[in-house]
Amino acid sequence: MSVTVDLKSDRLMFPLFVPATRPDRIEKARVCGASFVIADLEDAVAPGDKETARNTLAELQLGESGAPVCVRINGVGTPWFEEDLAMVAKSSFAGLVLPKAEDSKQLNVIHHALPPEMVFFGIVETALGLGCVRDLAPQLDRLFFGSLDYAADLDCAHTIPALAHARAEIVLAARMAQKPGPLDGVTADTKNLDLIEKEAAYGSELGFKGKLLIHPAQLSPAMAGFRPSDDELAWAMKVQGTIDDAGVAKVDGEMVDAPVIARAKLLLARAAEASPKNTDKTSEE
Repeated sequence: MSVTVDLKSDRLMFPLFVPATRPDRIEKARVCGASFVIADLEDAVAPGDKETARNTLAELQLGESGAPVCVRINGVGTPWFEEDLAMVAKSSFAGLVLPKAEDSKQLNVIHHALPPEMVFFGIVETALGLGCVRDLAPQLDRLFFGSLDYAADLDCAHTIPALAHARAEIVLAARMAQKPGPLDGVTADTKNLDLIEKEAAYGSELGFKGKLLIHPAQLSPAMAGFRPSDDELAWAMKVQGTIDDAGVAKVDGEMVDAPVIARAKLLLARAAEASPKNTDKTSEE
């Protein structure tokens, strides 16, 4: 039985990618503190191993405890797409992750092929995907940003300034569709923990609600990046402590109106969601 996690909620999420060829790592990842695990049939599996990896997942028996497991299948138009989709659709996995989401009509077809309880996530990682993202967002339970592939598709740098336009558009599309905040792309450097925290903090500032991870060691710094600062928390608690019955607060001599009160509540909620719980198992290879 998996840990009870509402993958359709607007809570912060920090999922961890694990190669589908390594079922032993999938079980370890389920107890490292990640929000959920993404068993990867796409980038992490060589073409000659795709079928074996799919069969391995189809026969995988998950343990009694641990985070939910979703599956990233191979993309539409690849030789493996249809069999990947069929396998996931008849499985007990929590959800499906579609790479290179680009066509809202195709998303609708996939959605109807899945059981009603299964979540459906899509990764925006091409220029076409970004151009169509406002049509894609309503079809998905959550948007992910595939920043590395997106930068390669545009032949642009994988830097904060170069990708600012894409990140902003994805956050806006999710909000316009009244969907949970999207998850930001991975940090390829798994050893530079300061960089991971910095990039997570930037994503949080833009409105992302979590970050994709590729190693358990990234979990703690990513969560730290989404955690409000001590000054922000002190301010939020002061606002919360001075709200009167009419919903009006005065903080440091200044009146605080409804939007500011709402901001304070959001900061306190984010602090609770980004608190480390079981993130000590970071030495897996």
